[in-house]
Amino acid sequence: MNSSRDLLKTLVAFDTTSRESNLQLIEFVRDYLARFDVPCELIYNEQRSKANLFATIGPADRPGIVLSGHTDVVPVDGQPWTVAPFELSERDGKLYGRGTADMKGYIACVLALVPALVTANLRRPVHIALSYDEEVGCLGVRSLLKALEQRPIKPMLCIIGEPTELKPVLGHKGKLAMRCDIHGQACHSAYAPLGVNAIEYAAELIGELGRIGHRLKAPEHHDARFDPPFSTVQTGVIAGGKALNIVPADCRFDFEIRALPSHDPSEVAQELKTYAEHHVLPRMRAVSEQSEIRFSELSAYPGLATEAHSEAAELIAGFSGSRVFGTVAFGTEGGLFDAAGIPTVVCGPGSMDQGHKPDEFVSLEQLNGCDEMLQRMLLSIS
Repeated sequence: MNSSRDLLKTLVAFDTTSRESNLQLIEFVRDYLARFDVPCELIYNEQRSKANLFATIGPADRPGIVLSGHTDVVPVDGQPWTVAPFELSERDGKLYGRGTADMKGYIACVLALVPALVTANLRRPVHIALSYDEEVGCLGVRSLLKALEQRPIKPMLCIIGEPTELKPVLGHKGKLAMRCDIHGQACHSAYAPLGVNAIEYAAELIGELGRIGHRLKAPEHHDARFDPPFSTVQTGVIAGGKALNIVPADCRFDFEIRALPSHDPSEVAQELKTYAEHHVLPRMRAVSEQSEIRFSELSAYPGLATEAHSEAAELIAGFSGSRVFGTVAFGTEGGLFDAAGIPTVVCGPGSMDQGHKPDEFVSLEQLNGCDEMLQRMLLSIS
């Protein structure tokens, strides 16, 4: 019952959608590790409704390898699934269920390795790190990393097991998500010049964001390792207005910057704030002094850019069997581990082409390949 497939069946059955608790899954892993006399630490959120898990196998007095994954999954609401999303099913060599690719398949392989880890004569420790709320802004792992930063010995490598088809990935973009709230002044639309139309001023700011994004496409800002090879800006949500015959007093929009690792996304946010303060707000306040433009951060995580000639890259090349290093378009917790001083790579079973979609799956071939990759890691440190 310790095969990665069997463990994946158990993990998929836990509905760990980010809006739900992950404690049933975490407590299952805790109890599973206890069967092998592996202690673990649970790091709870303030409400004690969710927890990270951190466990160490082997000598803790030297740098080791972190095998890291997030336990939460995205919702299935409104998606046309043809199989039960929280029940593992198999068809044509594929294992279906929410989280099979993103990223319970990897966690299952890590747990399947535990019996071999505890019986091996490890020269370096292996750490298991499981987090919550990755899908809603890489939130949970921050408290886990804060706890690790207090320890005198930092790991030598972290392998984030996001689905990369087991190809070694050294980089991804960072993200900054922001909200802009515009408050103007309502009036009857027949007297529109007497009001401050929050929607129209929001549109002006969104247009400025578009101009900033267009400027970032210039070749001098490119990094060919990424697709697209430049930082991107987009507005994803907008809300405002009560009725067509009322000049809207309020509007808000949410936007994000997906930034190359070399680019600080807060520069874009600051540029828009400066534009709002100097070019938009004065015209609004000329009509109503109560007019306001407020910016607030929704979520953020840093990019990842591990050097191709680093020890971390050499290690994952040996474990994965490939020296063809890539990048991914999606974000991971890797940038946060790297910022905490832990060299990080991304490599796991499955493809993000299946992640977040109905009938999500990981192939048995990929799951077996991940088992083999982790076995090679084990051989290298025992």
